[in-house]
Amino acid sequence: MYNTTLWKLGNQIMKRNSTRATSQFKRELLAWAFLPMMLGAIEGGVVGILTKRLFEGTVDDTVLDWSVGALAAAQGFANISSFMWAALSHGKHKIQFITALKIVAVLMIGSVAFIPISPVGLGLLLCCVVGTRICWTGVVTLRTTVWQANYPRSSRTVIAGKIYIIQALVLAVVSFSVGEAMKIDENAFRWVYPIAASFGIIGAWIYSKIRVVNHKELLREEISAPEYVSLIPWRAFKLLIEDKAFAKYMSCQFILGVGNLMLTAPLILVLSDSFTLDVLEEILIVSTVPILMIPWSTPLWAKLLDNMHVLTFRAIHSWFFVASSLCFAVSIAFGFVPGLWIGAVIRGIAFGGGVLAWNLGHQDYAPVEQSGRYMGLHVTLTGIRGLFAPALGVALYTALLSQNFYAGPIVFSVGAGLSALGGIGFILLSKERKNV
Repeated sequence: MYNTTLWKLGNQIMKRNSTRATSQFKRELLAWAFLPMMLGAIEGGVVGILTKRLFEGTVDDTVLDWSVGALAAAQGFANISSFMWAALSHGKHKIQFITALKIVAVLMIGSVAFIPISPVGLGLLLCCVVGTRICWTGVVTLRTTVWQANYPRSSRTVIAGKIYIIQALVLAVVSFSVGEAMKIDENAFRWVYPIAASFGIIGAWIYSKIRVVNHKELLREEISAPEYVSLIPWRAFKLLIEDKAFAKYMSCQFILGVGNLMLTAPLILVLSDSFTLDVLEEILIVSTVPILMIPWSTPLWAKLLDNMHVLTFRAIHSWFFVASSLCFAVSIAFGFVPGLWIGAVIRGIAFGGGVLAWNLGHQDYAPVEQSGRYMGLHVTLTGIRGLFAPALGVALYTALLSQNFYAGPIVFSVGAGLSALGGIGFILLSKERKNV
């Protein structure tokens, strides 16, 4: 019912806009129906579980565990390259730049089919997945500029919601299909990844036909303000000094993100070490079920975010991550498998709101000509926490195991505590904003 409501609302909004804007949106929606077919093959939970299964016994266990952590976290820490893409794309044709990044991602995903099952193969897999995620960081960074230029604030959340519904459904199907294929034949990745890459080519071609509203004017405004972006990393952080309100928002977002990002890799390790689940069940809990919750929950979150500032939204939304982490902690402590499924469902509901706020929240602070700059900093900070948060989770998990502690529940409790700290920060900032 809620998905249907969101769809109808989106159609009404597009009718109120020009025919050109409607055609751009339909083309973008179609592109994002194909692109997740490619991305699903390197989704952190999927590729992490497959790597654990494929290379177990071939490489050292410690190296394998840390590699699984790196793959599960690649989507996060690759974001640190966002400042670079914001600078390199400054004043350049946005659609052409985004399309080029997608083509490079297609080539790297297709290359996964040829890696050998050896230590060298593991290294090549890491390069392909991380390289793809770095390119995709550029896509994500620049995509919001296109959205801000093409769609008004009042409809942006609904439009993003429709795109994420399509994307989540496709990702869920792909992750399930990869798990089912690998369950039947562990060498299925030899043909799964080329097929995934071929869908990426179709999506990139469709996206290349999109046009940006007032594109020339946008590029002139970017060129007239070159000081906003730089290839020198630390200059991106100048924005935190210029915009104190945005800096406070980013601080709470950072804490919340660490609590969330540190748990994916330990979850993969816990399921492998402490439960007797097959590869498909592990992928369902880590990836498919949470992704399936996104299209169900996104319309609810979109309606909420449409009517409030992102700070107020995050003050509510953050506690779903806390609830999910605590559910996992209790379930692991008691070996309660149904609780793992419940935790996955709650986590997916949290993701439904997270994808909206993560992609659109900065726009409550940024003027359109600086959207890339704000998003670039936001994504770069995501990359920084993505660089160390999964490592923190894996290090804490392995250290506790080495001391004969029951590591899983402790790690997930720590993650819940950090997410709660971020949620409290959002509550305080929301009250501060209302009092100004």
